This record gives sequence, C-alpha cells and structure tokens, in this order.
Amino acid sequence: MTSQIKPQPGILDIKLYQGGTSDVAGVDNVVKLSSNENPFGAPEGAKEAFVKSVHTMHRYPNTDHRALREAIGAVHGLDPERVICGVGSDEIITFLCQAYAGVGDEVIYTEHGFSMYKISARAAGATPVCVPERERVVDVDAILAACTERTKLVFIANPANPTGTMIGAADVSRLAEGVPPQAILVLDGAYAEYVEGYDGGASLVEARENVVMTRTFSKMYGLGGIRIGWGYGPKAIIDVLNRVRGPFNLSEPQLAAAEAAVRDTAWVEKCRADNTRLRGWLAEALMEHGVPSDTSCANFILARFQSQEEAEACDDFLKSQGLIVRRVAGYGLPNCLRITVGDEPACRRVAHTIGQFLEQTR
Repeated sequence: MTSQIKPQPGILDIKLYQGGTSDVAGVDNVVKLSSNENPFGAPEGAKEAFVKSVHTMHRYPNTDHRALREAIGAVHGLDPERVICGVGSDEIITFLCQAYAGVGDEVIYTEHGFSMYKISARAAGATPVCVPERERVVDVDAILAACTERTKLVFIANPANPTGTMIGAADVSRLAEGVPPQAILVLDGAYAEYVEGYDGGASLVEARENVVMTRTFSKMYGLGGIRIGWGYGPKAIIDVLNRVRGPFNLSEPQLAAAEAAVRDTAWVEKCRADNTRLRGWLAEALMEHGVPSDTSCANFILARFQSQEEAEACDDFLKSQGLIVRRVAGYGLPNCLRITVGDEPACRRVAHTIGQFLEQTR
C-alpha cells in the first residue's frame, strides 16, 4: 500500500546540511580547523555566567530576551526594540523565509553562498535562485539582473563564507537601493567582528526599510556549542519575525552566556588582533608553497589548489596527520580547502604539513 503521507513540496529536494568533521578514526592529537570556531574559546565571563545559570534551570527563561537585547543595543549602539534573538543566526534566516517567502516566491543567494539560504527557502516552499559570483566575490549587478517580481529575499554574507571575500559599503548600498520594492536584503554578518570598524550593515539597516542584518555568537564569541545569534532590522519586520519565533526558543544558559560575551569588548579586540596576525601569516606561508588564496576578511583561508584531485589528496594527507580542514566542493569550489585560522601552533602545523604534501606530489 502506498503511503498517503507526504511532506510539503520542496522538502525532499533539501540536501542535509553537512557540518565540519570533528575527528579522524585512528588518529590522536587531532586539530579541528573545519568549522571556523574561535581557537581561543569563549570569554571567561561567558563561561561563568553559563555555569551560574544552572541554579535557575527549573525556571522558564524570559520570553522577550530583554536583557540580552539591551546589552547588544548598548555595545553596538542599536535600538533594542529592533533586535531579535534566535538559535544561531540560522534561526533568524529560517524566520525570514518562513515569514516572507512561500510557494511561487523566489529567494536569491550567490553561487558560493551559505547553504542554509537555499535550505530555508525550500523549507518555506519558495524557489531558491542561485546567482553567479565574479572570481569568488558577490556580484551586485548579477544579483540585480536576477531579481523579478517574485523575489522576496536576497541573501548575501559579508564577509562571505566560504570565500572570505567582502564587498564595500557603496556596493551594498547600491544593492539595497536596486532590489525590488517587495524584497528584503539580508546581510549575513556572521564574520563581521573580524573586520575592524565594520558595523555589519547596521547603519544601512538604520537608513532603510528593506534591510535586515543577522549576526552570531558562534564565531568571534566562541559560543558555537550553545547556539545563539541575533538579527537587527526595521521595527515592522522584527515584529513579524517575533510572531513566528517560539516564545522559549532560547534557554537561560544561552541568554546569560551571550549577554556576558557581548559585553566583553576587550576579548573581541584581542581575538580580532590575533586572528588578523595569524591569518596573514598563514596566507603568506601557503602562498610560499604555491597555494594562493583571496584576501580573507574572516577567520579562515580559502586555499586554492591546482585541481580537485590535488585538493582532495591534500585533505586526505592532512587528516592522516591529525589536521581537519573543510572540503568545499558542495559550495562550487572543488579545487579548494577552507582552513580555519587556529592558534599559532595549529597554523604552523597546517602550513608545514601542506608543504610536506606538495613536496611529495608536485
């Protein structure tokens, strides 16, 4: 008998998200450089707040996240009433698709863009539309040419993952000005903290009614393991998103840790400086081995090899030495490996190992 139970159209077209590998069978002393995690972890205040929160875990958390929203507002100079918090910035992306895109609508993302844009669009019943990039950089003209009367959301990450590239404020403004009147431009700022003096698009959100910014605590703040993020947008859009947000989507430990983390601006400055120094060293070291990369504005390097076969063989060799990086063929970059900027010993180890591999194979 054939089952009559079927999911909504588009659901079965979704490919399961593949996270970064964490271990290698039979190999000890593994260094994970596959998920763009902060190698220095979370600030001490966030850890202390998380531990302290166990004493009230029998209580329901606050439903409006006011303390965290006010902390975000104070640190970033934003209106707390226009901030929404979620289970990572992924959940904010899901809310946007759920609330603003459906059957017959289109959601634009770029060819090397974060896979959750496409997944969330399909889950909402919308049609994801992939737009080419230009040499691994978001192409504003290509996006505007792809917009139609059915376009409801346009997603770009700035800086982008997995390329690490970034477009300037003038191009972002031109994109916001040029999208159709029924569309929302979503600026994914997961890596915004790694760019000195960059507001992630907050000033553009303030200036317009069609721009939303998403941010996360998973990268710079080292809270990927407890899943928390936030968004900032026009009050009318944030009000809509809060109507689809579950009232208890975030736990008290998440809220407490994130509030302590966002207030620790000294930690952010230290981690940014360390990342900038080590990222530059790693990119130069790989270039000396004949492995180029675009200038990265994030906490990873997109290393380009001569072919897909060479990239995959190098990945296998790295794994055999206990170094886990990320293949990105699924993002349309089969000849590349994305390598998180770790601490100094990890950076030196991965550069040395890639050099060993190339000496043996080229």
